[in-house]
Amino acid sequence: MQPKPGANGTAVTEFILLGLVETPGLRPAVFVLFLLAYLVTVGGNLSILAAILVEPKLHTPMYFFLGNLSVLDIGCITVTVPSMLGRLLSHKRTVPYAACLSQLFFFHLLVGVDCFLLTAMAYDRFLAICRPLTYSTRMSPTVQRILVAVSWACAFSNALTHTVAISTLNFCGSSVINHFYCDLPQLFQLSCSSTQLNELLLFGVGFIMAGTPLALVVTSYIHVAAAVLRIRSVEGRKKAFSTCGSHLTVVAIFYGSGIFNYMRLGSAKLSDKDKAVGIFNTVANPMLNPIIYSLRNPDVQGALWRVIKGRWSLA
Repeated sequence: MQPKPGANGTAVTEFILLGLVETPGLRPAVFVLFLLAYLVTVGGNLSILAAILVEPKLHTPMYFFLGNLSVLDIGCITVTVPSMLGRLLSHKRTVPYAACLSQLFFFHLLVGVDCFLLTAMAYDRFLAICRPLTYSTRMSPTVQRILVAVSWACAFSNALTHTVAISTLNFCGSSVINHFYCDLPQLFQLSCSSTQLNELLLFGVGFIMAGTPLALVVTSYIHVAAAVLRIRSVEGRKKAFSTCGSHLTVVAIFYGSGIFNYMRLGSAKLSDKDKAVGIFNTVANPMLNPIIYSLRNPDVQGALWRVIKGRWSLA
């Protein structure tokens, strides 16, 4: 690693990612495990997309957003896991400075869109249950596309802000990152500049990017719960809640792991616990989403079965 000061004062030209395990004997097992997780995640989300495309019952706003969520899940795990698998195969743990910042940008871009899409899905459930008479006009195809476009625009601004902000820091000491991908908390620990403004920016923008959508999700479901409880039929209440249960589970996992990851910036040393949270953010969440949405949904299950039978008949 050759020091080469740049325009922003950065002396480090590459970082060393320690990965998930440092014991050479465990690397083959980790490689196989995460390769399988990657294939399952990509296959599961592609199956959800195929089911939405082939099943007319699923041509609704909720499944339009779910299809977009599946694309994001594929992107999120692709940003982090293949590069980690490549390092395990090559036994090379270094990553160029520019590649590290690129990974950080795309990870925050995709996670940001994910955050807003989950909010759009909560809004969709609110309109479907609380405003059924105006649902078709308030959630028209144009509105759906606008919500997705706004999600991408807001997430792009957030990811670009953090990437530009981190690029102004100096990295002139240790270049070892105790993680398997590049993210803000780990880079803050390595900077020989003050990261106070960067951390304030992360908390401030994070409050807008995550806090506001979460508040909207909670508000939507308070209204949904109140409307469902007014339904006299037990079967009707059960059906209404079943359409929301999967989404609430995904929201709880997504925000729970995200808050734990980014609210611990003040800790003196980032530990292996952060790797576990990273696995949740980049691997477990994308892999669990298609399972959660298909297990409790007979329409999705039926469409998936038709997709599988169609592939068998072609084979």
